[in-house]
Amino acid sequence: MLKINDLSFAYSRKPLLFRDLNLTLADGHIYGLLGKNGAGKSTLLKNMIGLAFPAKGNCLFNGFDVSGRPVQVLEDIFFIAEDLFVPSLTPLRFLGNTAGFYPNFNQDNFYDYLKVLDVDPDGQMSRQSYGQQKKAMIAFGLASNTSLLIMDEPTNGLDIPSKVQFRKLIASVQTESRCIVISTHQVRDLNSLIDTLLVLHEREIVVNRSMDEIAEKLTFGIYPDTIGLPVLYEEENIQGKSAILRNTTGEFSKVDMELLFNAIINGNEPLLEILKAPQNEL
Repeated sequence: MLKINDLSFAYSRKPLLFRDLNLTLADGHIYGLLGKNGAGKSTLLKNMIGLAFPAKGNCLFNGFDVSGRPVQVLEDIFFIAEDLFVPSLTPLRFLGNTAGFYPNFNQDNFYDYLKVLDVDPDGQMSRQSYGQQKKAMIAFGLASNTSLLIMDEPTNGLDIPSKVQFRKLIASVQTESRCIVISTHQVRDLNSLIDTLLVLHEREIVVNRSMDEIAEKLTFGIYPDTIGLPVLYEEENIQGKSAILRNTTGEFSKVDMELLFNAIINGNEPLLEILKAPQNEL
């Protein structure tokens, strides 16, 4: 699907955002990409689709170098940016002007998604709120049925009911032949959605693990006290302490992505070593 090889990238006269970064994304997965502000998440996504050009290395989509923007890439990737620019068109006019560029576009799906997300198909998008614009583009992106769908902060601007519908739609459109990448700061919006977690930190992908693998290696819980427990990371809360422990029992717990992310960006090396270790080294 998508393979990033030894990618190094920097904006003009700026330090490197990435150095020799490698990453492979496979069909049939929903990836969640997390990282601090300024870590380069949006830039990494743009490198994936050929809107940014690496100083070294490349990004290959089904064997094609995306930086050349060949038709085989453009017709099978859809990207929803955080900062939208929508034309002065209704969703239906946008459909007529744009859907033809995507061979697998499904018009009936588009109408259905607009209805589910409560978007007026005859309302001029540029006059709508940011949230309505975002929902119209989400509906179009899902209906494009591209093999790769990349979304940068897709839940920004959505109200709570719309976020619920968004999660349901993403779960419903995922297939074994489709890869979805979602970058977000809204960690809780992804908790029940993604199956593989990516964390971009200090110019590299420091975590690339399925949620099941994380749950197999680590235990997440809330404890009144953690004295005597093999704690890797903890935070105070009103109930006691939210903690991450090494999983020594083989029992699965729900992964707390926000707690895990906080542990990583605070430089918890023992926890990172556990996540990087081969799966049989628990």
